[in-house]
Amino acid sequence: MRGRGARCSLAGLMNRSLALALALAVLAPLASSCATLATSPDWVGGDMAVSVPIMEAAAEAKEDRERRLADSLPKQIGAKHLLVMHDESTAKPPNVHRTREEARKRAQEALLKVRSGVPFEEVVKEYTDEPGGLERGGDLGIFDKKSMVAPFANAAFRLKVGEVSEVVETTYGFHVIKRVE
Repeated sequence: MRGRGARCSLAGLMNRSLALALALAVLAPLASSCATLATSPDWVGGDMAVSVPIMEAAAEAKEDRERRLADSLPKQIGAKHLLVMHDESTAKPPNVHRTREEARKRAQEALLKVRSGVPFEEVVKEYTDEPGGLERGGDLGIFDKKSMVAPFANAAFRLKVGEVSEVVETTYGFHVIKRVE
């Protein structure tokens, strides 16, 4: 009995080992993928959570794109602009009395005139609220990116020579920018 029981046990053990080995072979790829992917419950709003290494790689790629863009931009440009101010504008002259929305509409109107072919200097004379802007025809001369507020500089430095920006909002109001150099 003992010999027969040992054989049965050995045969049973071998069958169980074979079954376990098969199960491990099938489940091993799934187990390794489970270790690297995190899932969220359905109520969280997504099937898969993004892992930290993927987020870090995305952030590095974004920084690299921004660095390449900054390197490709000129160090200095020449531009003209018109500025439509409103009641909340920084450095607003006392004669300017309009809401932010009225100022935005006025700047859009000026942009439409420029795009329809009216010379930029004529539109500046009609629309700008910038102190000294009329006398200069909106000319800002040559400047580097750091000498202007960020929204203005970002828009101006992306323009090609002769190109006119969309309406750009800064703390000073709404600008229409034309790159001249």
